Amino acid sequence: MKGKIFVTGGAGFIGSRVVRALLAHGYEVRCLLRSTTQTRRIEGLTYERFEGDITNLQSLEEGMKGCDGVFHLASLSNWKDIKSSKMPQVVIEGSKNMIEAAKKNGNLKMVYVSSSTAIDGTDELIVLNEDSPLTLPCNQHYVYAHAKKKVEEYCKQEAQQGYPVVIVNPTEVYGPYDYDKITSGNLIDFATTKTVQLARGGTSIVYVDDVAEGIVAAFEKGRSGERYILGGDNVEFKDLAQMTLDILGIQKPVKSIGRGMLLMLAWISKTFGINMGFEPAVIPYAVKYWFVDNSKARNELGISFRSAKETLEPTLKWIREEGLLP
Repeated sequence: MKGKIFVTGGAGFIGSRVVRALLAHGYEVRCLLRSTTQTRRIEGLTYERFEGDITNLQSLEEGMKGCDGVFHLASLSNWKDIKSSKMPQVVIEGSKNMIEAAKKNGNLKMVYVSSSTAIDGTDELIVLNEDSPLTLPCNQHYVYAHAKKKVEEYCKQEAQQGYPVVIVNPTEVYGPYDYDKITSGNLIDFATTKTVQLARGGTSIVYVDDVAEGIVAAFEKGRSGERYILGGDNVEFKDLAQMTLDILGIQKPVKSIGRGMLLMLAWISKTFGINMGFEPAVIPYAVKYWFVDNSKARNELGISFRSAKETLEPTLKWIREEGLLP
């Protein structure tokens, strides 16, 4: 075996694929889990369970004993929690606890799983990279992006002091077993609303298994203090919707809507509890471009990414099999 990796968020959508990837690469895995954690995504896998919480430093110090590395994925990622008051405690303080515990256990190398939202989002079509400055306003709409960025800055400070930590920034991740509908909900909305209405914008999409491989590669090959964008094709939202409909064999119009109008509809939906066929918290992100350059990850980590179509097809197959489409 190559060693034992302490994984937070290992039962989650991305984390469960990371656990599988680690096992496939010859690592042992110890998962930090709460007593209430739903583990159906990792049922049948050989891993060690350790009950604790990233907000409890003592439990982390105990959980990391005997490990050779740390993958930190645990976060708040559900759209319902995106503006949660728990964000500073879980995302920021929890991550600081992780680094402190890893340092006390022999300076264990860590991969911190951030987000492409911490890279930036733009009004015009600009392709961003790991060195792009975050220009998003620090307001209620982008709390998550700024929380992730703050942790990244802390990681870089620790790296400058000699602690080995690598940052990865997955883009919009798709794949099977997205039970919380973090991204699959977008595809379900495209398929089920009468008319798809989208503002100008777009995103890089990536298959969940490619992200998992990228995280393992970052541990093995990544340079401390560096960021690596884990993202596939850059796709305009209107093209993402059309590709979804084409794969499903659905014919319906995909129409453009002004950014201001879409933001107003989101405000009405949230304020008055009116279901308009979308999650209001998504909309500030759905009126921006999140286009990125993945060449650093490809060149330095030696990984590749599936095309948009190759990403969507297995995701939509799972959505259909789950009975999530009429």
